[in-house]
Amino acid sequence: MSLEVKICGINTPAALDAAVAAGADLVGFVFYPNSPRAVTPAQAIDLAGRLKPGVKRVALMVDPDDALVAEVTGQVPLDFIQLHGAETPRRVAEIRARTGLAVIKVLKLSTAEDLAPAETYAEVADRLLFDAKPPKSMKNALPGGNALAFDWRLLAGKTWSKPWMLSGGLEPDNLKQAVEISGARSVDVSSGVEERPGLKSPEKIDAFLAQARAL
Repeated sequence: MSLEVKICGINTPAALDAAVAAGADLVGFVFYPNSPRAVTPAQAIDLAGRLKPGVKRVALMVDPDDALVAEVTGQVPLDFIQLHGAETPRRVAEIRARTGLAVIKVLKLSTAEDLAPAETYAEVADRLLFDAKPPKSMKNALPGGNALAFDWRLLAGKTWSKPWMLSGGLEPDNLKQAVEISGARSVDVSSGVEERPGLKSPEKIDAFLAQARAL
């Protein structure tokens, strides 16, 4: 099985073109104003229009209210909504039913105990995504894209009723190790292919996808 790759935080035509040219399977648009990767619906429409058929479009939102969900999904052509906040299973189910779109629910990990809610969320989401939980001492931490990794052994040998993705601190140099340890078959990268927060590097995107293909 080939490794599925999502490049998240796409906010410029150059970044999107690089992701598509390198063979990304999914691209993510961030609708969270505090993120350096944030885009507006208008920007996302323009970017989505550059995609070739087969590349999936993901809208990342953090504890969105109904108005934001309606604004984004009503304007931007999407395949997935990625919920990156503290959404309850009930809220995940509501958003999925309201939009008719597949939902990726993010769970943030630090210890094995953080895996406890996974199957409950798998009952209402279409995919799970495991990211690193920022330590309480980390100031100005974002909901995601903090360039932090967690202990990939937490996921080794684990299965759930829905597919899952690995995120958190991934970059070209550690992708092989992360996949071998965790057993992931789908990965999500953002900060690991950037020159600085919010500025994607076409060279790093290409290197990441090349490493993924080599696996």
